[in-house]
Amino acid sequence: MARISKEEVLHVARLARLELADDEVVRLQEQLSDILEAVSRVSELDLSDVPPTAHPLDVQNAWAEDVPHDSLSADEAFANAPDRHDDHFRVPPA
Repeated sequence: MARISKEEVLHVARLARLELADDEVVRLQEQLSDILEAVSRVSELDLSDVPPTAHPLDVQNAWAEDVPHDSLSADEAFANAPDRHDDHFRVPPA
């Protein structure tokens, strides 16, 4: 069974700019390991007679109609931004 290490969870969290408490790291380590285990089970299946597909269902143009509407104002767009400089999001340096 593939296990995700604590360091791998912390690495992904850093890439996503997430701060995780120790208990969250442990919980995510378990959950991500369970997900990998479930996905790895697919390799155990005999799929030799299954044709490659882009979607499991026959879907034709799943897009909604393109209907024009008013855009957000700058104030609405920045309403939940942690920091703003004029009309730009201010983010910490990488």
